[in-house]
Amino acid sequence: MKKHNTLKVVIITLLLFALLTWILPCATYQTEYQDIGRYQVGLFDILSYQSTVFGYFGYVALFILVVGGFYGVLYKTGAYRRMLDSLVKKFKGKEAICLIIIMALFAILTSFAGLQLALIMLFPFVISLVLMMGYNKSTAVAVTAGSVAIGLMGTTFSYNTTQILQQYLSVELTDLIWAKIVLLVLGVVLLALFVLKFGKKESTKKTDDKEEFIPEEVKSKGKEKKLRVWPLVLILDLILIVTILGFIPWSGAFGITLFDDVTTAVTEFELFGFPIFGKILGTIGAFGYWTLVELVTLMLLAIIILKFVYKIKWDDVFDGFGKGVKKALVPALVALLIYTCLVLTTYNPYQLVIYNFILGLTKGFNIFTTGLVVVISSIFNGDSLYAFYSVLPYFVSVVTDTSNYQLIAVIFQTMYGIVTLVAPTSIPLMVTLAYTNTSFKDWLKYIWKLLVALIVLAFIVFTVLLLII
Repeated sequence: MKKHNTLKVVIITLLLFALLTWILPCATYQTEYQDIGRYQVGLFDILSYQSTVFGYFGYVALFILVVGGFYGVLYKTGAYRRMLDSLVKKFKGKEAICLIIIMALFAILTSFAGLQLALIMLFPFVISLVLMMGYNKSTAVAVTAGSVAIGLMGTTFSYNTTQILQQYLSVELTDLIWAKIVLLVLGVVLLALFVLKFGKKESTKKTDDKEEFIPEEVKSKGKEKKLRVWPLVLILDLILIVTILGFIPWSGAFGITLFDDVTTAVTEFELFGFPIFGKILGTIGAFGYWTLVELVTLMLLAIIILKFVYKIKWDDVFDGFGKGVKKALVPALVALLIYTCLVLTTYNPYQLVIYNFILGLTKGFNIFTTGLVVVISSIFNGDSLYAFYSVLPYFVSVVTDTSNYQLIAVIFQTMYGIVTLVAPTSIPLMVTLAYTNTSFKDWLKYIWKLLVALIVLAFIVFTVLLLII
C-alpha cells in the first residue's frame, strides 16, 4: 500500500478547488444575486491562506497532535495493553456485540452532543481494539468515522451542527425530531449490518500492517502482576464523562443554565478581593460551550496523572508523547489542508454559481435539487457551519415557501452527514484514513454499498415527510 495516500488525495482536492477558480466566476448574494467575475487562485495564494488556516483552525491540528501524544504515553503505562487484552478476551466470540455498542454510542454522542471531532480522541483506542479482534483497517474506519457520519446524518440536539439551520430556516431543534431519530436509528442499523456482513475477519496475529496500532505486551511477569488496570479505566471514563458534559448544549438546546451559573460563581469567587480561581483557571467555558481546546487541556492533565499513578519516568513520558505526536503529524497536516480547501472556497465564492444553476432547474422546492445542492456544499466545505452558510442565504430567497422549511432542515443535516462518509474534505474520515494508512480508493470500494443504502433511505424519508407535512 502506498504511503500517505490520504495526504495526496487532499492535496489533489485542494488543487482542483483552485482550478475551479479559473473556470467558474464568483458570485455573491446580499439582497440579490450578483456575478462578480473570476478571481484566479495561484500557488502563492494558497500559501498565503495559511495564516487564516492556523488562526481559525490551528487548534484542530493541535488537538490531533495531543491525541497522538496522549496515546504515546498510554503505551508507556503497560496497563493500556492489558486493558485491550482484557476487552478482547471478554468479547471473544461476541465481537459483533462490541462493535454494535461502539457504533451506536458514537452515533448517539455525535447526534446528541455534536462530538464529531471530539470523538477522534477515542478513535486510536477503538481502532486498536477492532484490529485486535481480527478485523481489517477498513472495518475499523467504518466503526469510528462511519459512526460519526451516521450521527451527523441523524442529528437531534447538536446545537453547533444546526444553529445556521435554525437561524435561516426559523426551525427549532425539536421540529420533526421523530424523523431525525428514525434516520439515526435506521442509519445505525444499516451501518451495523454492513460492518457485520462485509467486515473482514483476519488473523489476530500482529503483522507489520497492524503492529503500530497495537501496544507491545508487558514482558516482565513481575511488572505485569503489579500493573493495575482499574486506575487507567477510571481516568479514561472520567475524560469521556467530562467531555460529554462539556459538549452537550445545555443552554442552547435545553435552556439549562446551571453550569453557566456554577462556572461564573467559581471564576468570580474572590479571596481577599482577588478572584483566585478565575486567575488560576483562566478563561474556561462552562459545560455546554466546550471546544477542542478544553479537551487538549484535559488530556494534558490526564498525562500528568498517569505519570504519577503508573510511576512513569519523565523521560519515558516525553519519549512516548513525542512518538505519539510523530504518528499524528500526517493526520494533523491532512486536517490543515482540508481547512485550506475551506478557506479557498470561502474567499473565492464560485459555489453560488453552481447552486444558482441547480436550483434554477426546478421551480420552488424540490427534494432532489435541494439534496444535490447540499451534497456539493458539503464537499466544498468540510465544516457544517460553512457548508450550510454557503448556500442558505441564497436558498431561502429562491425557496420562499416556508411550509417546507422543517423538511429542508432535515435534508440539509441528513445529506451533510452522508457526504462526510466519503468526501475528501471530511475531517473525521480523512484523519482516520491517514492515521490507519488506509487508501481512499480502497475505502470507497469498501463503503459504496452502504453509501447507496443510506441515500435511498434518506430520500424515502424525505418523500414520506413531503407527503405528510
